[in-house]
Amino acid sequence: MIGLQIRDGTKVYPGTIALKSVDFDLHMGAVNVLVGENGAGKSTMMKVIAGVERLTEGQVLLDGQPVTFNGTDDAARHGIGIVFQELNLFPNMTVAENIFIGREKLRAGIDINAEGQRRETRALMRRLEQDIDPDTPVGELRVGQHQIVEIAKSLAQDARILILDEPTSALSAAEVEILFRVIADLKRNGVGIVYISHRLEELIRIGDHITVLRDGRITGTRGMEGVDVAWIVRHMIGEASKDFAKEIEHPFGAEVFRAEEVCLPRAGGGLAVDHVSLSLRAGEILGVYGLMGAGRSELLECIIGKHRHSTGRYFVGGEPLAARNVADRIERGIALIPEDRKNDGLIQMLSIRENMSLSSLGDFTRLFHMDLGAERSRVREFVDRLRIKIASTEHPVSSLSGGNQQKVVIGKALMTKPRILLMDEPSRGIDIGAKAEVFRTMRRLAAEGLGIIFVTSDLDEVLSLSDRIIVMSNGRVTAELPRAEANETALVAASAIGHNHAREPAA
Repeated sequence: MIGLQIRDGTKVYPGTIALKSVDFDLHMGAVNVLVGENGAGKSTMMKVIAGVERLTEGQVLLDGQPVTFNGTDDAARHGIGIVFQELNLFPNMTVAENIFIGREKLRAGIDINAEGQRRETRALMRRLEQDIDPDTPVGELRVGQHQIVEIAKSLAQDARILILDEPTSALSAAEVEILFRVIADLKRNGVGIVYISHRLEELIRIGDHITVLRDGRITGTRGMEGVDVAWIVRHMIGEASKDFAKEIEHPFGAEVFRAEEVCLPRAGGGLAVDHVSLSLRAGEILGVYGLMGAGRSELLECIIGKHRHSTGRYFVGGEPLAARNVADRIERGIALIPEDRKNDGLIQMLSIRENMSLSSLGDFTRLFHMDLGAERSRVREFVDRLRIKIASTEHPVSSLSGGNQQKVVIGKALMTKPRILLMDEPSRGIDIGAKAEVFRTMRRLAAEGLGIIFVTSDLDEVLSLSDRIIVMSNGRVTAELPRAEANETALVAASAIGHNHAREPAA
């Protein structure tokens, strides 16, 4: 039975069309798998169903009747629940308080029935086979337990349509099995489930129907019987071979960086980074491809010195790197461009100049004073070099577009005179024109002899930019491929290696 439909759905944002004339059927009592590359339109479509966004054109039908949701609360009243990929929990509140936030149980309409909330939370945790105390502050839980609490929050609303966006990204193998049992129970009760994941083997195992999105259009939809990984990949990326030749060819220098047996313990047990080793030559761009939760960002954080409790050996230019903290590793020639530029890379209230010189203030310090003239000159040099489009370096960095903000973060890193540049999802949140500029900048820097390690979950990016690619899954390297041997199918297959296979040696 079809519970919800989208007909001729189009969603337009400034500068981009996220959905293009989409027709989608949601089957009740079944798992409706939704798959596609980053930017394919999956999250936009789910936000439309959950009431976060409205279609620009087209309509949503619920039980055959046109409907318009005025926000998530309205969608919830119609029986639609969603577990977002980015979790929405309050760390200083308890598990029970988070589950019932905004729809608290009341006694006589006056005060909150805290004991009733605890009782229902315990029942939900038993259903999810978890031993989590309802009174535990969420901030004390590990990430996988956060995911469990989000799932419990949706179950508590008795949703008849439940959207799960990357629900297993932070879960252990045992927790994934529990989730699958819960999903089977929901199906038996007639709940229609939309399941989004990059883990293709997982999708084939759990799905009843599959819909593939590419560039905002549906490229394939059918029952899951007979679907394999090759079918999914073909519809995700298309039949045509793509030319990923780099624009700037140059010889590589000697090894500039090496990491050996890097490990990072995960809160609650296991390893977020599991005995990873890699090397990098001067002028080389090493791409690190993998899905959310693969340990890619954590690896870069270990290299820059963010996690003092991580283990492993590092060498810069053949010399052992003994420095443990971030400042000392910057001093040794390592710089990081973080994934979240707004929170981790920039101070929005400061000017462009102040942001760009933050990591290299020592170069402009003269006894007890700053040489502002030298600072301005140096910042202007990098603004010109990176072709950052600004009227003045004194304008607040918040006034810039996403692409130009990303260039400011790159400029801040380059002003430290690095030999190794770590870039975490360098094109996230910027439009296609800005991406092209950032990519040209990366190629130019590599041609000048800088060694670059960059993390991405975008197949086109990793294939177009990398001289060599390593794939990570569940904290380990599952494949290492020179550019000439890398293709979409090989990368997708290596990134989808499940938890049980994660300890196999790298290909």
